[in-house]
Amino acid sequence: MLNFFRSFFKTKIGLGLVLAFLVLIGFAFASADVSSTGAFGGVAGGNRVAVVGDQKIGTADLARAATDELESARQENPTATMQTFLAEGGLARALDGLINRSALVEWAREHGLRAGENLVNSEIRTIPAVAGPTGAFDEQTYRAFLARQNLTDARLRELVGASLLAQQALIPAGFGATIPQSIARTYARSFKERRTGQIATIPADAFAPRGDPTAAQLQAFYNENRARFVRPERRVIQYAVFDAAALGDAVNPTDAEIAAAYRQNAGDYAASEERSFTQLIVPTQAAAQSIAERVRGGQSLAAAAQGGGLRTTQLDGQSKAEIRAQASNAVADAYFSAAQGAVTAPARSSLGWHIAQVRSVERIAGRSLDQARGEIADRLREQKRVRLLSDLAIDLEDQISDGANLNELARDRGLQVQQTPALLANGQVYGSGENAPETLAQIVPVAFQMEEGEPEIGALPGGGEYVVYQVADIAPAATAPLAEVRDRAIALWRQTNGAQEARKAAERIVQKVANGTPLAQALAAENVPLPRPETVSVSREELARLGGQRVPAPLALLFGMAQGSVKKLEAPQNAGWFVVDLDKVVLDTLAADDPLIAQANGQLGQAWGNEYGEQLGKAMRQEVGVETNADGVQAVRRQLLGEN
Repeated sequence: MLNFFRSFFKTKIGLGLVLAFLVLIGFAFASADVSSTGAFGGVAGGNRVAVVGDQKIGTADLARAATDELESARQENPTATMQTFLAEGGLARALDGLINRSALVEWAREHGLRAGENLVNSEIRTIPAVAGPTGAFDEQTYRAFLARQNLTDARLRELVGASLLAQQALIPAGFGATIPQSIARTYARSFKERRTGQIATIPADAFAPRGDPTAAQLQAFYNENRARFVRPERRVIQYAVFDAAALGDAVNPTDAEIAAAYRQNAGDYAASEERSFTQLIVPTQAAAQSIAERVRGGQSLAAAAQGGGLRTTQLDGQSKAEIRAQASNAVADAYFSAAQGAVTAPARSSLGWHIAQVRSVERIAGRSLDQARGEIADRLREQKRVRLLSDLAIDLEDQISDGANLNELARDRGLQVQQTPALLANGQVYGSGENAPETLAQIVPVAFQMEEGEPEIGALPGGGEYVVYQVADIAPAATAPLAEVRDRAIALWRQTNGAQEARKAAERIVQKVANGTPLAQALAAENVPLPRPETVSVSREELARLGGQRVPAPLALLFGMAQGSVKKLEAPQNAGWFVVDLDKVVLDTLAADDPLIAQANGQLGQAWGNEYGEQLGKAMRQEVGVETNADGVQAVRRQLLGEN
């Protein structure tokens, strides 16, 4: 019920630690209006971006934090680039996270909070990724984990220590926070609120210029929006696939190997029999003996079992080895010593006492070496194929370690080298939207972590093929020349200008409606045809039923307006504007015992606690003191963009 409710109280709290395995108390301080005002104190040095209390944050720290955040963003969007990351405020977020953590650590130490070495060790040992084969902490696994995460032991200990201090400082601040009952009732009652109004869509396309821009207009637009024309990193992959065909006749077993396999598994080819049973398992030997006697007297086993409140089971086509594995040697001997139709002697297993009636006996003749040759040959051929392919892969790895390149490996083994077009990190072919060959689906992510011209080898899904591959060319992310993106630039120019004109139209319409003109009439007065407004009538309770779906932005605005007001709202991606006209608000009554009140109390209490933590974090920054160095931050930005 309170999904919509929650949307009004989303916490900003989160410590910004990169590691997904750390369960951190969320904490992100509200943006502090602290910035550099000239050369002051401890940040005048060119290699510092901030000083927090007595801690200095260097340019290298900020560059690393920004790179870590970009790598994290690429988990969801593999084509994310440093240019787009910075354009979206990524560097400011990374700096804010560093300042937040440093302020927390400084404040905690000044007030006697500690995260000692033993406590940090204990926390690290609980990380699942550092457990060895026995499930306990393993030093070698831990070192491998640090390498995968691009961390040092000291860096990890710093992050874990900060998270422990955050738990000590921030959890008590918001724990058990409650809100006045009157506030809970007020917000719970808001779910009974129904709003009626009209929503008009003003598309940018309706106002977009129909002709092309002049060369000067297009160049100016391109210069102002260079970040929108960044081409993501592209890589060309060369690869060669090999399977059993590369092994030639080596996979075929010899006559001697087939004969040896026949001798080693002689029991599989000897004469045998399979039996089907009606089985019953009882707790005691006396009960089993009694039921067996009744069956021998002419009663069916099922009827005898039913008389004691028991039920039989059916076993079909069982070998003696299968019965032995399922029950015990004694049960298998009893089941296979009785004649067809007879009842077996009671025999014990860990489940209880077994008796069974032999329903059928099928005798299977033994097979000679010649009769089993084909089956044995197929099995040995598959075993050799798997083993020899693995040996070949290991041999190729050794050659790669010795410096061999892909072309040399392919020439020596008679493999065909293929090459992909330029690929994006998500596996799509750059410029076409097509996907890379399915063979490379698992290879592309690895290839985007490799250096150029350094071969690797990997197994393909199914286990029947391997691929040896290398990155043949790397085109780093960069702004595309205008000549290459001219058509796209023109389309964006039209869309942007259309959105600007749509905004002006929205402002005119809002003004007219505010002065008493009906929304439909105000729309009709524009020089371009616009869609008719849509009448809506919806309650918060109905919006809450959307579950995890996102509430449409115009509806969310409808519930943030005063009755009788009109507002404009920008549509996503420069698509145009909305005009929202709220006509009527009706608030139904709320019962004193309505469950919404308890739910509101719990949800708002959590939001209240988060607010306490947020305000405490803000106070920490103010108490320890924060100074930033704008020149140092800009130096890091230039470094990340490769402009130094």
